[in-house]
Amino acid sequence: MADTSFESLADSLLAALEEGIGDHTDAELQGGVLTVEGEGGVWLVNKHAPTQQIWLSSPKSGARHYAFDGASGQWRDTRSGDDLLAVLSAELGMTLAWRAP
Repeated sequence: MADTSFESLADSLLAALEEGIGDHTDAELQGGVLTVEGEGGVWLVNKHAPTQQIWLSSPKSGARHYAFDGASGQWRDTRSGDDLLAVLSAELGMTLAWRAP
C-alpha cells in the first residue's frame, strides 16, 4: 500500500474512533495518537507509518499490532487475526463502527 493511502486510512480510523468513543468516555486525538481514559485504565491507539500498522496498548489485552486487510476492509491483529474494532468494542463496552473510505 502506498504511504499516502496508509496515512489516509489510519487518519480516518483514528478520527472515527475518537468520535465514537468520545460519545461514551474521554477520548483525545493528538498527533496521530488516540488516548482513551476509561474504567480500568488508559488505552492508546496510534498509527505506525514505518510498518503501516495501527498499534494498540490496552490495560486489558496488552500490546497488539493491526494491519489493514483490503479484502475485508478491517484492521486485523497481525498475530491472531482479531478485528481491532471488535477488540476495542468488547474492552470498552460499546459498539464501534468504521468503514474504509
